[in-house]
Amino acid sequence: MVPLIFDIKRYAINDGPGIRTTIFMKGCPLHCVWCHNPESWSPGRQKLYKQSKCIGCQTCVEVCPQQALLLTADGIVPTGNDCTLCGRCTDECPTKALEMCGREYADDELMAEIEKERVIMEDSGGGVTLCGGEPLMHGDYTLALLCELGRRGLHRTVDTTLYASAETVRAVAAECELLLVDLKLMDSDKHRRYTGVGNELILQNIRLLAGLTTPFWMRIPLIEGVNTDEENIELTARFLASLQRPLQVHLLPYHDVGRDKHCRMWSRYNPEAMPMAVPAEEVQQRCARQLQSYGLKVVIGG
Repeated sequence: MVPLIFDIKRYAINDGPGIRTTIFMKGCPLHCVWCHNPESWSPGRQKLYKQSKCIGCQTCVEVCPQQALLLTADGIVPTGNDCTLCGRCTDECPTKALEMCGREYADDELMAEIEKERVIMEDSGGGVTLCGGEPLMHGDYTLALLCELGRRGLHRTVDTTLYASAETVRAVAAECELLLVDLKLMDSDKHRRYTGVGNELILQNIRLLAGLTTPFWMRIPLIEGVNTDEENIELTARFLASLQRPLQVHLLPYHDVGRDKHCRMWSRYNPEAMPMAVPAEEVQQRCARQLQSYGLKVVIGG
């Protein structure tokens, strides 16, 4: 099955070395409370709504065959009737306040989009990054895409949680030049609370990756109230140091860009009101020092 792609980001500078084209695939086994791309959780198409663009014309309400939309004081909302995702509402919306998220790309169509930026990518030492969602959810497709990118001589990076089979991790690692690996929390129960899954498989695959030759960077979302405490950072530092491999660790301070996206999906950001905040500068620096004390190279930011 061909996965849906929900965005192609050009001139990306935080998804690996150089200037890159980042391909975002739908579908992720983790549902992180702070996720920047909650529209990536579902592998299927979705309808998104941006109230600030809505002029209240009710065109979408009138053309919907299922009567699945209603105009209220809060803008357009679902009525509860089953939506078939036919797309008529998004096609007819004059301001594009409604849009469909996720579409299939034919192989040649996707490559044509990527090739548009070849000169910029090559001149900057960049390339293509596969992101999501979780690209490893679509192992066969991701491998085929990586092979084609390699055939074309493009630098290949995969941004992943490593929540996949060891077989898939090995195969993908063999077909790319760099992996960006997310590590959220060391305590598995807490990891499950904030992401929906435990971390045992992730830690196991990080150890596996450390025994291979493919370079990888660790990326830690730094969230006050979640994982900035000294105990978690200490456990993280010990674990990464135990891999006995020179590592670059990126600390990514929290921001709540996912909040607006949840509004667009008619869902709620952080529905259990879990404590989450941007870590203060001194907290960021303390976390960096803890990790550096174990010989790790630390960068704050992408």
